[in-house]
Amino acid sequence: MMEAPAEVVRVEGGRVWVRLRERQGGCGRCDEPGGCRSMRITDAFGKQTDVFALRSDLTLHPGDRVRLSMPDGGPLRAALMSYGLAAVLVLVGAAGGSAVAEAGSSDAGALAGMVAGLVLAVGVNRLLARSRHWRHRLGVSIQPDGAECTHFHTP
Repeated sequence: MMEAPAEVVRVEGGRVWVRLRERQGGCGRCDEPGGCRSMRITDAFGKQTDVFALRSDLTLHPGDRVRLSMPDGGPLRAALMSYGLAAVLVLVGAAGGSAVAEAGSSDAGALAGMVAGLVLAVGVNRLLARSRHWRHRLGVSIQPDGAECTHFHTP
């Protein structure tokens, strides 16, 4: 089970907005000598939000400390859908574009198919991000620090 400490920012209408209290990383050696600095790559795409909205029936107030948890398989499923889907659609699009291109322009057809596959992957991933069913499958739960786990999923 992966866990992260968080703080309640806002409570409204059966939802709780929480902010991660600590920046999470891979091995924790990002800034040490010999560390790969892999977490720095995420900064290239702009500051990621660290505030998340979760459904909750708990009585929480802004400033309360909570713990978010996710089963070990959750991040793998999310990564496979995000990156795996994109990789597959880019390859299928490139192969399909190359196959239907006129003689002598298979590179241009492959490029067009690759771009089409990438655009499709971005669209599918945006739909998944809005899907309650998909977020439910990630299994994010919220619990007050020191309490038993009660499952509440992102809306």
